[in-house]
Amino acid sequence: MTTPKKENDRRIFDLLGIGIGPFNLGLAALSEPIDGFSCLFLDAKTEFDWHPGMLLSASRLQTPFMSDLVTMADPTSRYSYLNFAKQTGRLYPFYIRENFFLPRNEYNQYCQWVSKQLSNLRFGFKVTQLDYNAGEGIYHVTGVDRRSGQPQTYLCRKLVLGTGTTPYVPDNCPMHDPRVMHSASYMQQKTYLQSQSAITVIGSGQSAAEIFYDLLQDIDTYGYQLNWMTRSPRFYPLEYTKLTLEMTSPDYVDYFHELTPEKRNRLIANQKSLYKGINAELINDIYDLLYQKRLVSDIQCQLLTNVALDKIETSGDKLTLKFNHLEQEYALEQQTGAVVLGTGYQYRLPEFIQGIKSQIEFDDRGQLAIQRDYGIDIRGDIFIQNAGLHTHGISSPDLGMGCYRNATILQAVLGYAPYPIEDSIAFQTFDPSKIRAQQNQPTSSTHSAITATPSKTISSAVQPAQHRGLEPQTALRISPSGGSVSVLMAPHKEAQ
Repeated sequence: MTTPKKENDRRIFDLLGIGIGPFNLGLAALSEPIDGFSCLFLDAKTEFDWHPGMLLSASRLQTPFMSDLVTMADPTSRYSYLNFAKQTGRLYPFYIRENFFLPRNEYNQYCQWVSKQLSNLRFGFKVTQLDYNAGEGIYHVTGVDRRSGQPQTYLCRKLVLGTGTTPYVPDNCPMHDPRVMHSASYMQQKTYLQSQSAITVIGSGQSAAEIFYDLLQDIDTYGYQLNWMTRSPRFYPLEYTKLTLEMTSPDYVDYFHELTPEKRNRLIANQKSLYKGINAELINDIYDLLYQKRLVSDIQCQLLTNVALDKIETSGDKLTLKFNHLEQEYALEQQTGAVVLGTGYQYRLPEFIQGIKSQIEFDDRGQLAIQRDYGIDIRGDIFIQNAGLHTHGISSPDLGMGCYRNATILQAVLGYAPYPIEDSIAFQTFDPSKIRAQQNQPTSSTHSAITATPSKTISSAVQPAQHRGLEPQTALRISPSGGSVSVLMAPHKEAQ
């Protein structure tokens, strides 16, 4: 099913994905069963491994198991977590466990299981350059096979960038010093860390909390001092009430995307506890463990909020951390043997994008102008994963919305929906102005099902194919004015 089409004896893929994290892996799994649709996904890593530096034994996902690679788009897929559990003899233990939240290690094993079954993945291939042939409407994806060292170029009509986020390191952190590290490499550095007399964890997100809890378990065994510092005014729990979770729905994405960039940026700044907070159960576990440890030994442990890191001095046997207390406005210092930065991740466009960067749209702030269907270019050929926090809201990094985004991308690429897409699931109405319009409209399905005559905007290389008996459906693109227009009928911008 993934055999690429040939044109003048050349292989031309309908879709090529760069980067194989959970989101593009899910897109590959959803793409493979589609008849007549050729796609390939590339990654520089030699195999799938999801954040190996944070695969702590006690860590778990913050979304339920249904946020796997495929279930929310196709519950019948053989690549679902439940099928993985069945095939590996773990379905009954999972049932008896009665916990919807998978250990992070198990989620990684599940993704590896899927990756080994798919025929449309190629690991060990590092992309170095992208070019576009306007005359043919074809992208040239050039790279190097890391095993053989041989260069190779792939041809495709559509692209999906899934290179993921990179560790964020504040400017004042000297990463050249081995005593300063990001949480992304924690597991590889844990033995070294526990040999130090003092360890400081900086940050107040889930990763920082998991590392602090992991180190706290052995504090009396190794005898180190353990500090947890954050500029946040408190250790925020991740808000996980059900009506709040509706803010990761297609309804809220519609609402959020139609706001002005200024309003979106203000909202995101105030919504950190909705996607960056700590699991409430973990916060309680940390408190209980602190209580238990102090019952039996005089552990040296310090937790400080409202302290912003200004500088790390590396001279001498110890690191000197200089902070500013944000509320009381005074400076303080702390000495430590090593620092773990739980400062999160950020998206950066990969260097190989330079050859086609002029075709990508940016807003006035220099951020990607990501369209409602996750396209980022002037023709509607290039899509992006997990980079739309400023355009699509808190659903962007959410594993549970990965299937929705992938189904939307497939709909935009194919010109029909191979998987039904829910567009109205929330009990809440986020935009009151639409209440009257809804009252005046007849009751309709919650799935996109508008038909239209295909136009020349759909490549002849990607013809609407039947999938499991579903009728072809037209892709929807939300216009800036708030109305729905068919992507088959809407004019595309022309390349300059």
